[in-house]
Amino acid sequence: MSAPRQLPPRVGVWLIGARGSVATTVVAGCAALTAGLRPPTGLVTETPAFARSGLPALSSLVFGGHDTLDCPLPKRAEQLAAGGVLPPGLPAAVEAELAAAEREIRPGGPLPGDTRDEEELIAAFATDLRDFVRRLGLDRAVVVNVASTEPAPTEPAPTGAALPASSLYAAAALRAGCPYVNFTPSTGLHHPGLAGLAASSGLPYGGRDGKTGQTLLRSVLGPMFAQRALDVRAWSGTNLLGGGDGAALADPAAAAAKNAGKERVLADTLGTVPEGQVHIDDVPALGDWKTAWDHVAFDGFLGTRMVLQTIWQGCDSALAAPLVLDLARLLARAHELGLSGPRPELAFFFKDPVGDAPASLAEQYAELERFARRLSEEDGR
Repeated sequence: MSAPRQLPPRVGVWLIGARGSVATTVVAGCAALTAGLRPPTGLVTETPAFARSGLPALSSLVFGGHDTLDCPLPKRAEQLAAGGVLPPGLPAAVEAELAAAEREIRPGGPLPGDTRDEEELIAAFATDLRDFVRRLGLDRAVVVNVASTEPAPTEPAPTGAALPASSLYAAAALRAGCPYVNFTPSTGLHHPGLAGLAASSGLPYGGRDGKTGQTLLRSVLGPMFAQRALDVRAWSGTNLLGGGDGAALADPAAAAAKNAGKERVLADTLGTVPEGQVHIDDVPALGDWKTAWDHVAFDGFLGTRMVLQTIWQGCDSALAAPLVLDLARLLARAHELGLSGPRPELAFFFKDPVGDAPASLAEQYAELERFARRLSEEDGR
């Protein structure tokens, strides 16, 4: 008698902000790729460098999450298709997968009037996560924060300071035994009150604030100027954003959290901090699209003054969604192999990496390729 056929492992992807544009694009996009409706454009982990890394298949990913909004995922997908973010007809083609993910979304918090204290909120969120894994028979789950950006703290928070919502979710992820990624500039695991929990959890975790547009370009251009010994005098930028991201970043404190990563990459790659600032403007008419403009003033040989200007126009959800899938797959595999702690090898994806990581995109990608080899079935054993 032959042995029963072993089912492939299934991995949960628990999205904080599960009904937002990025999360909806993640769920719809994964379903489209699994069904062969679209090619895996933009998905780094589907390139040949990762073919032997033992990553979970896209078809094995199961979605759920927390959100404080109540717009169902199928309806949100229709809205995104109407705005040109998703291809026409895709929401109908993957309606079953969107509905399945919608059934796994639980109420987030804290909401206005919520009387639960921090411990009660963390316990409730962790219970939701454990139930998700147990009920669906998942091997593991990775938590990814794709919620709206929180205001930046005015100063480093003391260890005993109140935890913002992003940190409550991060604490719940670790308590439930789930690797964690913060794809936003929000505090998340960076709160000093969570340092001990992160260190003792034995779990792998990624950095903060996904690198999808303007900062991605800066991490390429900054090293170019430094390596060619060109003197950057000033580097200014403007972002025009619509949709929920634009509305959230209209808050100056939230914009400050976003801009910190954009400015940090220049200091890290140039070795100096040039003059200039980044401005973020909310333009609701743009919807889920964004425009980023940079103006770089630099000196060349004999002090000749020159200027480089760049314009980046893109759809933030379509840029972010494949990276979320990449990170979930990579951390799930790292967890499977027993790796723990901050993963600087994932700096390629972040404005604010964790651990000792290079700032140049080329160097970050080389580190990521080495990590892919480490995760391979042969090297991981």
